[in-house]
Amino acid sequence: MQQERADLIILISTSVIVFITIVLIVLFVVFQKRKNKLLWERDEAKKRFSREIAETQIEIREQTLRNISWELHDNIGQLLTLAKIQLQDSTPESLVEVKKTIGKSLQEIRALSKMINPEAIKNIRLNKAVQLEVDRLNRLNFIDSKLIVSGEVEAISSKSEIILFRILQEFLSNTIKHSRATALQIRLNYTKKNLQIIAKDNGVGFDVSLLSGAKGIGLNNIKSRAKLIHATVKIVSEKNQGTQLEINYVL
Repeated sequence: MQQERADLIILISTSVIVFITIVLIVLFVVFQKRKNKLLWERDEAKKRFSREIAETQIEIREQTLRNISWELHDNIGQLLTLAKIQLQDSTPESLVEVKKTIGKSLQEIRALSKMINPEAIKNIRLNKAVQLEVDRLNRLNFIDSKLIVSGEVEAISSKSEIILFRILQEFLSNTIKHSRATALQIRLNYTKKNLQIIAKDNGVGFDVSLLSGAKGIGLNNIKSRAKLIHATVKIVSEKNQGTQLEINYVL
């Protein structure tokens, strides 16, 4: 009887040990799979972020080249044409005007050189880069633009600045192409913990709810890029009430 009881205890103990061992093995396998999945997702997120940064840099360069083309044709080209016309009149007064026109052309060329220099663009801070865009829009008479910076400018990672700048560029491009706006205001509100960017035009506006599929590609790009740097984006627009882009980025 005692032998049977001892055998039963051994059997139960063995069964419990085997069960616990199986449970531990299953838990270990599940944990490893989850760990491997998380590592894979993290690697994929890093690759996606790197691809997005590279694509954004290419887009910024392409936009810069378009800007240079506009500057050469619509601004510097016109100034040099004006100087050529003024030279046809050899009076002292006209020569003074030629000198002023050529001097202004040189100023514009110096401003343009900042856009051409890739190192200058790469190392410039977000507020300075936005100011260059605003100055360009005003020089070309595309739209009456203004930048307002409030708070003490805080350091932001260069990769985040690239994404934020490209989002703003995309908004500005849409404003110029589609909004028929006459005025644009951009605000950079810095605090110790947060950067709030607000860009607003006084254009024709649109119904945000109607944007979907191909029509919403620009908006989808803005939102997906903001998500990469853990920023939030809000676009508010109504017909004949203009459009406002608001970005909140945690420093």
